Amino acid sequence: MSSVTPDGNPTPDTISHSGDSGSRPMNVRSLSYAKRQTSTSLEQEKDSLEEKKAHPSDKLDDASGEVEHVENPDGDLVVEVLPEWWLSKYLPGYSPKRMLKFKNPKSYYLAINLLAGLAILFYGYDQGVMSQVNLNDDYLKRMGIYPSSTPRNSAALGGIVSVYYGGSLIGALFGGHIADRAGRITAIIIGVVISIIGAAFQTSAMNITWMCCARVVTGLGVGCIDAVIPVWSSEVSEHQARGSFLAIEFFLNIFGLALAYWIEIFTSMSSDQVMAWRAPIGLQIVFLLAILILVPFFPESPRYLAKVGRIDEARAVLEATRSGSVDAELRLIVQSVRDDASRESDNSYWRMLFPKSVKQKELHRRVVLSVWLQIMQELVGIGVITVYAIDLIQQAGFSQSDAKLLAGYNNISYMFCVLFAVFTLDRAGRRSTMVWGAAAMAVFLLLGGILDKFAQETLNRHYGGAVVALTFLYTGTFGATWLVTPWLYPTELFPTFVRAKGGAWSVVGWSIGNGVVTMITPFLFQSIGWGVMILLFALNLFVIPFIVFMYPETSGRPLEQIDEYFANSNTYNVFKGSKQLKEAGFADWRWTKRYAGGRAAIAEEMGGGLGEKTVLGKLRRKASNAGLI
Repeated sequence: MSSVTPDGNPTPDTISHSGDSGSRPMNVRSLSYAKRQTSTSLEQEKDSLEEKKAHPSDKLDDASGEVEHVENPDGDLVVEVLPEWWLSKYLPGYSPKRMLKFKNPKSYYLAINLLAGLAILFYGYDQGVMSQVNLNDDYLKRMGIYPSSTPRNSAALGGIVSVYYGGSLIGALFGGHIADRAGRITAIIIGVVISIIGAAFQTSAMNITWMCCARVVTGLGVGCIDAVIPVWSSEVSEHQARGSFLAIEFFLNIFGLALAYWIEIFTSMSSDQVMAWRAPIGLQIVFLLAILILVPFFPESPRYLAKVGRIDEARAVLEATRSGSVDAELRLIVQSVRDDASRESDNSYWRMLFPKSVKQKELHRRVVLSVWLQIMQELVGIGVITVYAIDLIQQAGFSQSDAKLLAGYNNISYMFCVLFAVFTLDRAGRRSTMVWGAAAMAVFLLLGGILDKFAQETLNRHYGGAVVALTFLYTGTFGATWLVTPWLYPTELFPTFVRAKGGAWSVVGWSIGNGVVTMITPFLFQSIGWGVMILLFALNLFVIPFIVFMYPETSGRPLEQIDEYFANSNTYNVFKGSKQLKEAGFADWRWTKRYAGGRAAIAEEMGGGLGEKTVLGKLRRKASNAGLI
């Protein structure tokens, strides 16, 4: 039986929810509920927790999906969780016995960064490998689309590239589900195995049907990996460095893209035109095998481990990857898990997309923001400029051989410009980085389009050289501003219990944006020529108001604190949302700016000294006064 407070609200004792599996006790203490918690309900929760501590081994039948009461060895952290998926024991994944040991957290930080970077490098290589393959005569003849300049063959060529993104869309949803049920490491391993199968089929493709099927399978695996890797890496990294952590990984991503390009430049000089396109495609299997061998030795996300009740293992991972005491961060993670335990009914893609309850609508807002941000990343034009760089440069008056070299140099410049994000993303914030990035890219595209028109009309190489320079500036600016942020942002938006699914929705947006762009770009170049850059100029201006008005600033905030904004605002307008938090009495309510308190305030918060008007501060202070912590 559940009890109620004098104002009619349920206490944090368990509440029975009837369903197919019978009566199910659930923890209902959430962030918004904590704000109105009374001293009476605290005393009742204290009695409930003391009873649970007296019976720490008490748990319900795993097969029915019931909530367990789990207590760590120290006896001071009790969390209500759903048991692990019954299939988990049959799937490869994380083991604390296998976990690598390092002398200090910085070494672990570097190792995790390199592994995640290797996975992202493969993703970049896989994207870049098709740009030169599409120019290989033997490949085009085997696919039955030679020459590629006819409308039919141009459409078929775009179709081969774009079906990959259909596979990645499905793979992302699948990977997010597996990551939330069986763990991040398990989902990565499954994605890698699928990608190896797809890469092998691509390497041996003999016709267009074979190649399309192979591209779909590869997309399934890559979508699974891309949905999970950013989530995993952000959850094992400290919140002060999430942006720089992911920026380093995406430096390796563009390194993979550049590597694929230059390998194909050299193989295209070979007299064996069959190996010139098969060898670069097959090389991606080497990266995948390296990931498959290494990933079982790395730590699982501490947030996932806490979610399934493995508190001692979560503590061990935090101690291995953090410097100093981890008690405060572990308590914050456990508190987040307790708040999320009552929301497992929201844990489906369907309810995240088509919400009914207030809590589901809160998740729906995050889904919309994640998907739309990835689509906007493609609307600003990077896929057009990088994949079709050779066509763009030839259009400006250069020969094909010169265009190939210049496009390759552009990829190298692009790669090094990503390093700017390592130093600026956590300092400048997510919003300002994207706004100023889009504004700068719009200027470069406008000038590039105008000069490209003059280059085609006058055949003056000076105009063509200026177009190439502006192309370099555009891709460099994108690398420093827009490459990383749309992948980082979703990992910060979603609560623990759906964070992997949130990453999956992000990849869905990426797949939609990429698929549409790669399908229509050949037609755009044929129909409007230099006007493509003018169109992209307009699209860059188009996305700026969305960033300014819709996207709250997440830089520098603990992942668990970001829930405060969505739990206490009900609008897409970030200015109205900030006003709602101010009216609710929050000390830090300015979500249009970077975290006002800085690192010192975060350190105080993580140590338990939360501000007077934050939800977690009130909850922790009241719980401390009641003797619960």
